[in-house]
Amino acid sequence: MKKLFRSDIDRLTPYKPVAPFDVLAEELGIPPEKIVKLDANENPYGASPKARAAIANFPFTHIYPDPAARHLRAALSDYLSVPAENIIVGSGADEVIDMLLRLFINPGDAIINTPPTFGIYPIAGRLNRAQVIDVPRHPDDFSLDIPAIEQAVADNPHAKILFLTSPNNPDGGITPLADLKRLLALPVIVVWDEAYAEFCGQNTAPLTLEYPNLVVLRTFSKWAGLAGLRVGYGIFPAPIAEMMWRVKSPYNVNVLAQEAALASLRDLDYLMDTVRKIVATRDDFQQQVKSIGWLKTYPSHSNFVLAKVGGGRTAEAVQETLKRQGILVRNYTPSGLHGHLRIAIGKPEDMARLLETLAGM
Repeated sequence: MKKLFRSDIDRLTPYKPVAPFDVLAEELGIPPEKIVKLDANENPYGASPKARAAIANFPFTHIYPDPAARHLRAALSDYLSVPAENIIVGSGADEVIDMLLRLFINPGDAIINTPPTFGIYPIAGRLNRAQVIDVPRHPDDFSLDIPAIEQAVADNPHAKILFLTSPNNPDGGITPLADLKRLLALPVIVVWDEAYAEFCGQNTAPLTLEYPNLVVLRTFSKWAGLAGLRVGYGIFPAPIAEMMWRVKSPYNVNVLAQEAALASLRDLDYLMDTVRKIVATRDDFQQQVKSIGWLKTYPSHSNFVLAKVGGGRTAEAVQETLKRQGILVRNYTPSGLHGHLRIAIGKPEDMARLLETLAGM
């Protein structure tokens, strides 16, 4: 049987997601309501009331979804100030990334990755037969090494796609628009992933109407609290959008996901209020965590912070101690970011519990 598999699959490293919430609760012997889940950048306030009502009251789950997500794309057009024709919706932004790779990558082509950043880019790239060229970020502040990116493209005639994330995951830093525009001069598709845009107020979607090689990715998972429903989307220059329909699965976004996302856009006052709460809690947490001398956090423009563990402690040990107390954070040591934890921002009481536990270590 093994000889029938694609020859390169056994060399691929799968993406390592966080464990399911109910599984962790059972493993720890702690009731789910007692667990503080700060390991996946989820919105602690959940979906909006209108989105919940839309899911509860939707009567047509026996009917296939609109493959073009027309109503949702029309609402996104108003939200982003771009034509609906330039928007493609996916089952999470991950699917849109995969579609892009299917559209552009021939075996042997290359993508440019800028680690540390979102881990799905190299995995999806290799799955689609792309070479992955890593151009590391500056280690002090995780900003992009612009000259090195330009050199990597110049040195690799098969480079097709450059992946950039702003705010970047896992550090929360933003890339100046001047740097983006400089990199758009390169002869590659620039994928600008702004999954956390609502937390910093940026909207680069209209730039896709000016730059023929710019793709912008967004999601409802973070700010709108729909991570479990998987709704992401991309904004594309018209020629790319037209070709994306040829690689998209016909019924890729289910009916409840479409209805919940549409309802979310009709409940912006509620959702943006939760965004403001998360940002205020983040800023307060970063101020208070300064009292813990062995933990350093980096400036963040998102709904999480990256923390460097010091003082003779290890990130693994800190994560495990927190876990035993029912507090879940993400350890980045296995992925090459040695000694760092990523902490999603929960409700104020969640962060108070985290701070109290850290202070007692």
